[in-house]
Amino acid sequence: MAVAQSSGAEMPEKDITFTSAEGEEIGTGTLTGTPAGVLIEVDLQNLPADSWHGLHIHAKGACDVESGFKSAGGHFNAGDTEHGLMVEGGAHSGDMPNQYVSADGKLIAQVLNTAVSIGGEADVSGRAIVIHGGADDYESQPSGDAGERSAGAPVPYT
Repeated sequence: MAVAQSSGAEMPEKDITFTSAEGEEIGTGTLTGTPAGVLIEVDLQNLPADSWHGLHIHAKGACDVESGFKSAGGHFNAGDTEHGLMVEGGAHSGDMPNQYVSADGKLIAQVLNTAVSIGGEADVSGRAIVIHGGADDYESQPSGDAGERSAGAPVPYT
């Protein structure tokens, strides 16, 4: 799933697997460290169709289905900022644009998050990528009112 690199330099990658709130594997992702941040690629299925969904990096890598992924904590916030892409003083490091799930329940996307890295101070290792049941409104505190957590994927350390 990784994007081809033209520079010849080896970019760090992490593969992740998403689990639904029902405990089923629903797809995979790849996180690739780039000079500009982390490119997050996802290929998911069996999500609520024809709707927008919040996509965030959460602070903890625990994706406990029984807790509805609450074990992943709040949004990753390396810079002690406000939540939201539309808020002065925002956004959290883990805030990213909403993603649209097509009529067949599939989400295939590439999102570049320029506020995080693989390694270093804003490292995504040991955190979680979470898909929410609704769209992030980009301004409600502390997390955008995006609804329940529909799926999660822990990001490994190695």
